[in-house]
Amino acid sequence: MATKRDFYEVLGVPRSASQDEIKKAYRKMALQYHPDRNPNNKEAEDKFKEAAEAYEALSDPAKRQRFDQYGHEGMRGTDFRGSADINDIFSNFGDIFGGSIFDDVFSGGRQQRRRATGQAGSDLKVQLKLTLEEIAAGVEKKIKIKKWKTCQTCSGSGAKPGSSKTTCPQCGGTGELRQVSRSMFGQFVNITTCLNCGGEGQIVRDRCPACDGEGREQGESTIKVNVPAGVSEGNYIAMQGQGNAGRRGGPSGDVIVEFHEVRHEHFVRNGDDIVYNTLISFPHAVTGGDIEVPTLSGRSRIKIEPGTMPGKMLRMKEKGIPHLNSFGRGDQLIRIQVWVPTKLNAREKELLRELSSAEHIVPTEEEKNANKSFFEKVRNTFS
Repeated sequence: MATKRDFYEVLGVPRSASQDEIKKAYRKMALQYHPDRNPNNKEAEDKFKEAAEAYEALSDPAKRQRFDQYGHEGMRGTDFRGSADINDIFSNFGDIFGGSIFDDVFSGGRQQRRRATGQAGSDLKVQLKLTLEEIAAGVEKKIKIKKWKTCQTCSGSGAKPGSSKTTCPQCGGTGELRQVSRSMFGQFVNITTCLNCGGEGQIVRDRCPACDGEGREQGESTIKVNVPAGVSEGNYIAMQGQGNAGRRGGPSGDVIVEFHEVRHEHFVRNGDDIVYNTLISFPHAVTGGDIEVPTLSGRSRIKIEPGTMPGKMLRMKEKGIPHLNSFGRGDQLIRIQVWVPTKLNAREKELLRELSSAEHIVPTEEEKNANKSFFEKVRNTFS
């Protein structure tokens, strides 16, 4: 099964993108990959559906928040309307294709776009290692990161204190250059970012001596990450606005904190359950009794029933990992292994030889057949 792409990556926008920027990005993709423009093109159809799903998630504040916190894991159970009938997608997102988009593309672009302020900063990705105990309880972590920070001398403008920016002569302050072309289908407008000002619409004449006109400088920052209980390997949280500062007053990027589980000394995680292997002696397995086992919250005692067979699984209810974004938690499973000693003294060997001829020590033919039938069922289950 193919891994789903990040919704922001699908639309080609940063995580700090505004709703207006997300809508514009979707408009552009919808026009490019619309089935009417790409008949019998399966790749274009898939990209059209992918863009529709990404827009539906990111245009809804609640869904976007869940996606920012937990990625696609947070989208489980979400009803996406855009995947059933490709012709219905336009009705689901009718506001996207209202007048202004066709005015921009086909009417010569009479509406002037709002000039961007600076250039957006990039995202930072960090890995945060967590123990199973921390995952089970939830934890607050502090992370120190190196990043671009807003220049303190010019407050991010990039201009020398006391000086000011001037309007870009090439784009007239719009930050865009437009080229109009005509064809038999009508008039088209090609809009590109002004290279002279980088889309800002303004030019720095006297650069800040501290940052050389960047509006930012290298520094360090410490951020707090509140890790919810129940996260899994690969889950992440986006710390909005905590990434690299943008150039000349542009918005900051995000810090993407990805969680990684540290291998545990005792437990193996299986979903929200944890598995613990324990060794008991042969007499203990035969006669039963209590044993002490570790848990994520300390130690606990469990009862071993007389006649416990190797491989038997015991269950401790709700001693596992909490369900993320939900109620309840998994269990702790204890797999029983029977220890077979390899170093025995003469007296111990003599006692075992005496036991080996006892009536209830050696399995009967009926017990052997029952055990054989059990393993035959297991083999058929996994074949």
